[in-house]
Amino acid sequence: MSLFRGLQFLITVNDLKMLPNEGIEVAFAGRSNAGKSSAINTLANHTRLAFVSKTPGRTQHINYFDFGGERRLVDLPGYGYAEVPASVRAHWEKLLGQYLVERENLIGLVLIMDARRPLTERDWRMLEWFRPTGKPVHCLLTKADKLTNQEKIKTLRDVQAEFAGDPQITVQLFSSLKKQGVEETEKVVGRWFDAHRLPLGQEDGATDGE
Repeated sequence: MSLFRGLQFLITVNDLKMLPNEGIEVAFAGRSNAGKSSAINTLANHTRLAFVSKTPGRTQHINYFDFGGERRLVDLPGYGYAEVPASVRAHWEKLLGQYLVERENLIGLVLIMDARRPLTERDWRMLEWFRPTGKPVHCLLTKADKLTNQEKIKTLRDVQAEFAGDPQITVQLFSSLKKQGVEETEKVVGRWFDAHRLPLGQEDGATDGE
């Protein structure tokens, strides 16, 4: 079974104090209309695992999904949608900033960006928060099916050029509609988890004294 196919919903939280203490996790973040929920659903081959709202910015909580083996996917609140009240935006930014900088369980960030409008001001802000941690970032340029082949090549090269010489950040094209890029995403996230695999006998919280 592929990495994402067994993904199951675990918990929803709206306060960092409520985050699970155990396990390691990969976070998915992106603008509210960048196709983040659709990407998660496509990777999991599940049409309604992550809720896709017709009103971008509706999801205001941190949603946890479980891969099994103390591995988690964290669906962070979408950001950057103009019609969200200022108080809600402020709450999201504080929540996201603290989570990205302080969360020790977090091993990597998948940054979702619309391939037609990548690297917006708020995307750069996310990277500014996260890059100092030294943890890897994988950028998914979603909705690639809406570009011509020439536009795809140019967009991918342009974004890759922004991070040239930075091994912390990788970039790929992705399309939920065409299911393009699923295997590549699985390989990247799988490597992150493999690099943080718990020692034999500790996967389920066991210790040498048990």
